[in-house]
Amino acid sequence: MHSRRTRARPEEDPIPTLRFGVNYTPRHGWFHAWHDFDPGRAREDLDRIAGLGLDHVRVFHLWPLLQPNRTLIRTAAVDQLARLVDLAAEAGLDVLVDGVQGHLSSFDFYPEWTRSWHHRNVFTDPEAIDAQADLLRTLGRALTGHPNLIGLQLGNELNNLIEHNPATVAEVDHYLDTLLAAARDGLGSRGLVTHSAYDAAWYGDDHPFTPEASARKGDLTTVHPWVFSGGCASRYGPRSPQVLHLAEYGTELAKAYAEDPARPVWVQETGAPEPHIPAADAPHFARETILNASGCENLWGVTWWCSHDVDRSLADFPELEYTLGLFDAEGRPKPIAEAVAATVAELRAKPLIAEPRATALVLDCTPSTRSISGPGGVYFDEWMRLRQQGVRPTVVLAAQAEDESHLAARGIKELIRIP
Repeated sequence: MHSRRTRARPEEDPIPTLRFGVNYTPRHGWFHAWHDFDPGRAREDLDRIAGLGLDHVRVFHLWPLLQPNRTLIRTAAVDQLARLVDLAAEAGLDVLVDGVQGHLSSFDFYPEWTRSWHHRNVFTDPEAIDAQADLLRTLGRALTGHPNLIGLQLGNELNNLIEHNPATVAEVDHYLDTLLAAARDGLGSRGLVTHSAYDAAWYGDDHPFTPEASARKGDLTTVHPWVFSGGCASRYGPRSPQVLHLAEYGTELAKAYAEDPARPVWVQETGAPEPHIPAADAPHFARETILNASGCENLWGVTWWCSHDVDRSLADFPELEYTLGLFDAEGRPKPIAEAVAATVAELRAKPLIAEPRATALVLDCTPSTRSISGPGGVYFDEWMRLRQQGVRPTVVLAAQAEDESHLAARGIKELIRIP
């Protein structure tokens, strides 16, 4: 197992070195493991993760177990989460905690007080919002004293819940602002407070979770560039430049929407789902994805999805969920784990110097035409064409393309426009 790292503590983020970690999916029972939490099994999983040379994990409890009634937050469940953070510390791992799950691997977990006869829209119902704020405030207070805590995130890809909980952009913004304030109130001044969304926030026409919200709310921007979004891997091929540079592109796209040119971006989820990325191609995909993203200025880090394959004894998962792990369901490292470990070790020994990108491709879209920036879109294809020609383009919004101070702050000297 790797020994404790001598580097800056989480409260000192952003730190000068890149962070590399994994989203923790318990080997025994997946997230149903919270029903009968076993510290011994969790310790074994975390030790194996640390053995790859990774420095952090992102962890998820289940909302119905934390808050089974609108006014009841179970102390025992909160204590389980705090215990997992401590176990990670023993393994030499820092931790980001996601609060409201919410959505995990195609399954949605709602407490009963939001469903059926008690249905409430989790994004717009005032009492439902207040309850989630109470939960995040409670988690923050319970976790704030843990020295290996990176921070508290509102929940995993909350915009996956929008289909059954419709909301406007203004309502989503209010929801995010309320929950971010509650998480900060609970956590205090130490640690990051963040939120996350799946790719529709960036590519989805008129999606109510907006790129501006992702890039401007919370302490940094998180991106989840998945190769199945927009059919990227099936459209271009698993070894294509479009796939291998997708996380890099997602990072540069996120930077375009930020108001602060120095705002960090965290590639918080990326992975090699079969059959989109065949197992034989997964090690190459992992290495190239990490290296390409690491060339982006202001990158906070890369967190792979995920630690362990879902055991096939568990039914009804999409096929790709059974093969996403760095470890198989028996806990054995897969070739992709070896590729991730080797690439991380290489970058730690000789970090890439992320130079400012002097060339920017101008993105001119409206909320109803954001899909041009996703796979298959004219903007996406042009950015990738430039990248294949050896250009290292960043992204600038049309509204900022004439702002000399903005361009100068980002080191942009040349603009390219799509005819």
